Amino acid sequence: MNNYSEKGLLPAGLADMLPPAAAAEAAVSEALMKVFTSNGYFRVKPPLIEFEDHLLEGAGEALSSKMFRVMDPVSHRMMGIRTDITPQAARIATTRMKQDARPLRLSYSGQVLRVYGSQLRPERQFTQAGVELIGSEEITADAELILLAAEALGNLGVTDFSADLTLPTLVPTICDELGIDEETAKNAREALDHKDAAVLANFGDVLSPILNALLEAAGPAGHALSQLEKIVLPEQAASQVAELKTLVGLLAQSAPDLVLTIDPGEFRGFEYQTGISFTLFARTARGEIGRGGRYHLVDGEPATGFTLFLDSLMRAVPVRTPENRLFLPHGTPQDTGLKLRTSGWITVAGLSPEIDGKAVGCTHELIENEIIEIT
Repeated sequence: MNNYSEKGLLPAGLADMLPPAAAAEAAVSEALMKVFTSNGYFRVKPPLIEFEDHLLEGAGEALSSKMFRVMDPVSHRMMGIRTDITPQAARIATTRMKQDARPLRLSYSGQVLRVYGSQLRPERQFTQAGVELIGSEEITADAELILLAAEALGNLGVTDFSADLTLPTLVPTICDELGIDEETAKNAREALDHKDAAVLANFGDVLSPILNALLEAAGPAGHALSQLEKIVLPEQAASQVAELKTLVGLLAQSAPDLVLTIDPGEFRGFEYQTGISFTLFARTARGEIGRGGRYHLVDGEPATGFTLFLDSLMRAVPVRTPENRLFLPHGTPQDTGLKLRTSGWITVAGLSPEIDGKAVGCTHELIENEIIEIT
């Protein structure tokens, strides 16, 4: 059947973006990129599709199951459609921009496609905008990224948001230092990630008390840090908590109004992170609006970055006032329209004398060289 309803049907997780939503998302994307650029981040634009093995290097391996794959008829090599732009920015940093001075600051905005969505994000195609700061292990780099995200969100009018900090490497480090076997360590990390107190009690007299204390530590940053300081941790794990405390101090000093929470056991979605990581939430948006954290490039170079998910972010951005659109009656001279557009008007030309401004969705009309509001 070839009718309207069949032509309008799209696969699950894919959708047409119509006016004014498409224009609103484009405006938000450009506003984000403007903030990133003003903070010294160079914009890059990697391709939508490239060789599969490049996309699966380093950080990209964690998203392997979500990638669409096709055979390139030219090279006869498997290609993948990107599921995340971070691995591409990492590839650029280690190849085309390998000789550029460090720390290297890169920004990007573009579409990604995934084989399947999630319960909180059923969309399979959406826009990402984000940054990568490559070549620094300083805690000030982590602070810069979180403050940059806060600045970008504030610039969009999103004020009711929070950053949830986590240490995805903390439990593995604790288990390694305590000599816990790999399978037990994996189960312990998953139990803590799922907040399963009953299961956490089954890991022995040494590990279980630590896991339960980490579970109870989750909450506002002040509370979490005070609880974490009470836990007797092995040396390397204790140093990770100390680094987290330093970061919170830097953020509190630079942005005292920034809402910070800490969940030391959060792991899902941070599979390739190697240090402090964070998730951004807004009260008016479903699920996370962004996430980021520490990772390593394929050559071992340290990096940190974050990505904002525009499909979720758009739910948190205040609704914009509809744009004024000026109707130019049939026969209006071209130079008249050009002058009006130069002065900031959006103009819609009448294609015949019978058409009026109201019929084509305009808010104003040019009548005898005077702009009149359409009521």
